[in-house]
Amino acid sequence: MKLLVTGGAGFVGSNLVRMILGDRLPGTEGASVTVLDALTYSGNLANLSAVAEHPHFEFVHGDIRDTGLLDRLLPGVDAIVHLAAESHVDRSVRDASVFVETNVVGTQRLLDAALRHGVRRVVHVSTDEVYGSIETGSWDEDCPLEPNSPYSASKAGSDLLARSYHRTHDLDVRITRCSNTYGPFHFPEKLIPLFVTNLIDELDVPLYGDGENVRDWLHVDDHCRGIALVLTSGRAGEVYNIGGGVELTNRELTDRLLAATGRDRSAVQHVADRKGHDLRYSVDVTKISTELGFAPQVPFEQGLADTVQWYRDNRAWWEPLKERAAL
Repeated sequence: MKLLVTGGAGFVGSNLVRMILGDRLPGTEGASVTVLDALTYSGNLANLSAVAEHPHFEFVHGDIRDTGLLDRLLPGVDAIVHLAAESHVDRSVRDASVFVETNVVGTQRLLDAALRHGVRRVVHVSTDEVYGSIETGSWDEDCPLEPNSPYSASKAGSDLLARSYHRTHDLDVRITRCSNTYGPFHFPEKLIPLFVTNLIDELDVPLYGDGENVRDWLHVDDHCRGIALVLTSGRAGEVYNIGGGVELTNRELTDRLLAATGRDRSAVQHVADRKGHDLRYSVDVTKISTELGFAPQVPFEQGLADTVQWYRDNRAWWEPLKERAAL
């Protein structure tokens, strides 16, 4: 199998590539992987250093909007796993333009190129944020899309484009929508890596509003297992939710991070809430569980402890990133 992974130098993408090339994902053993990544602020070649010399690995620095580049890369590709996206809500509130360009226009150009070159399968990796916010219960895959941030709106747009290419062109597109993913190599602007690295350095952490916003947490290894299942065994044109089944308020998560780093609540600074901040996300994973046999394998307590330790052990990875981004 010859795979193109867009955004493969990012957090989830690089983990997926390392797991594929390490033969850790059933059905992808022996696959060759080409990573296409623009190496914007959150893309990092260091994330791929462990596989840089692998005989089945190739890295290409480029943009998914570059149709000429796509035309050079896609001949002979069996499947695309499309992870390239701008993904930070706060940045989308400040400037939505790059989110529309990358997430919507980039996806459209990638899908068109897949059609031109007869790519047999595309897995479009999305987010639970496209559903909006839910007070009770959980979203299944048939729930309407009601995004509330420019980021989630751009991802919803790309989801609908992906769906339309299956319906209109019969392109085998499969969509995944994941809950909040955590683990090593996570760019330190998101909640867990930002809070962990701040707490390690005896700095305060900024908690939005009253901290009662609820998120479901999924370890990156489990997220990649879900993507691989959809790639190898999913159905064309279908959407699959991938969740961890661990719902916590941001306050509860912060308390766990304080305990893991030996800090107390004096390190928490409540800040003005994010504009349009969704109260609660919760995905129903019945479909991927019953159809494909998905079940999270990393217990949250162990995954969180391992993640905190990884950031303790890898200051040389995250410290320059925080300095450059002024986080």
